[in-house]
Amino acid sequence: MNLFEKISLLGWYAGNSLKNGFKKVFNLSLSDPKAYDRSLWNLYGSQSLTGEVVTESTALTFSAVYNAISLISGTVGALPLHLYQQEKKSKHLALDEPLYRVMHYRWNPYMTAMTGRETMMAHILTYGNGYAEIVRDLMGRVQQLWPIPPDRVKIKMKEGKLIYEIRVDGEPIDLSREKVLHVPGLGFDGYQGYSVIAMARKSIGLGMAMETFGSRYFGEGTHPSGVVTHPGQLSNDNLRNALQEGYAGLGKTHRLLLLEESMKFEPITIKPEDSQFLQSRQFTIPEIARWFNLPPHKLKDLSKSSFNNIEQEQISFVTDSIMPWLIRLEQGYYQQLLIERQQESGL
Repeated sequence: MNLFEKISLLGWYAGNSLKNGFKKVFNLSLSDPKAYDRSLWNLYGSQSLTGEVVTESTALTFSAVYNAISLISGTVGALPLHLYQQEKKSKHLALDEPLYRVMHYRWNPYMTAMTGRETMMAHILTYGNGYAEIVRDLMGRVQQLWPIPPDRVKIKMKEGKLIYEIRVDGEPIDLSREKVLHVPGLGFDGYQGYSVIAMARKSIGLGMAMETFGSRYFGEGTHPSGVVTHPGQLSNDNLRNALQEGYAGLGKTHRLLLLEESMKFEPITIKPEDSQFLQSRQFTIPEIARWFNLPPHKLKDLSKSSFNNIEQEQISFVTDSIMPWLIRLEQGYYQQLLIERQQESGL
């Protein structure tokens, strides 16, 4: 049984995201030393300055982040990936190699090649690293690839060799470099990549906080909201109850407000326009686009786009956003999936 089956993909995706995102939430005050933890990898229930919990799981509930990750990973996963055999000055498809079928059609009996590569790319974009267990035959040729959740992996050096420690049911299992496909994103040592979600925690938290504010404003606010004044003493509570039942809540907004007994209404709520709520929400889209190196129009922000520049922005998306990822993946596949004998043969 491989690690993928031991970890149980369905159990991890269904339970681990909720566990990481909501169960362990650290409410830290400024006097708590833990609030100044400089570790980039301590995202287990991390809290942004806005109070929103920003993890790899909760960040996906923010539309701009989800769009960015799904766009890049889906694009990379959908592009054709071929294995070639180089012979002198020509090359042809290496259709007889098992690795061709793995990378082009099917990662494993349960996962297509696109799904596998899309999943790995999504892991790189969120956690900074993508991992997969390599299953080889007796000749060293790759037969299957099984994704490994990045939050279960710890990289360490043991006797001068790179070892991947994977936690399965609380028990560590060590895999050698030859048994793990590891593609890191941008990092500080070449072995591990930075988590974009960790680096962008404040930006993402701000966007999530504004969405929470908007939801609460329309869901819990009374519209119109303010103070009702009475020139004398309210004769009974029926009028007060009628006001609350008739005008409180989103479904009762913009109704005609009827007052009795010379009562006056004075609005006191700051309007979203006055607090620049809409402008601030719009600003978060190019902010997220910068973190993922995307042109804003790819995240559905067309405020700065026109018929004159949209073609150039599409070209920029290919050359500046996708091409570096493709080269990183291609070189990672060549270095780790092809053994030395295959590389020397011209694969």
